[in-house]
Amino acid sequence: MINSQITIVIADDHPLMLSGLHDELLATGYQVLGSAKNGAQALELIVKHQPMVAIVDIEMPLLSGFEVIKIGSPKCPDTQFIVMTYHKEKGFLVQAKNFGAKGYLLKDAGIKEISNCIQTVLKGKLYYSDSLEKGITSSIDLQLKIIKQLTPTERTIIRHIAMDKSSAEIAAQLSTSPRTVQKHRTNIIAKLSASQQEISSLKQWAEEHKDLLVLL
Repeated sequence: MINSQITIVIADDHPLMLSGLHDELLATGYQVLGSAKNGAQALELIVKHQPMVAIVDIEMPLLSGFEVIKIGSPKCPDTQFIVMTYHKEKGFLVQAKNFGAKGYLLKDAGIKEISNCIQTVLKGKLYYSDSLEKGITSSIDLQLKIIKQLTPTERTIIRHIAMDKSSAEIAAQLSTSPRTVQKHRTNIIAKLSASQQEISSLKQWAEEHKDLLVLL
């Protein structure tokens, strides 16, 4: 798609970052319909202008970038949301995916990569920054797919396991018997082992994937 046909709203609470991104997008031919310095202003501009693309920082005053996406997506179904951040941690990427962000860019991205991301999400595809560790996105996708195979009760139990709770403690929390919890643990291990390598320790697996479990 021709850059001049693409409408964009951007949001970042760092003035220099915001103005720099604004100028780069304009110089590349994009239509920048508005720039916001906080999440509330970003949401207002996005809902008002219904841009094709919204590029938002994660950590902003009043509303976070994730909150903007959560509230704005139903009101702007045709807007593709891109997160732009300094965070490389897996947990942030997982949250971005769960909230519906189609793109994830690091703030050291040049205009060439930003343009590539914009064009990619407008084609209905996902885009993740070239600077992210190789394999991290595919690994997250795989683990999320595996976790989503668990029932709501199984997910609740494995979250408790990740918090180092015993079967007896989990049973008391869920008003059920330790035997029932143990049965769920057996089922969880069977499902996880069927999806990947055999799981030798459910507690260890839960601790390693805690950042994914707390978001589902």
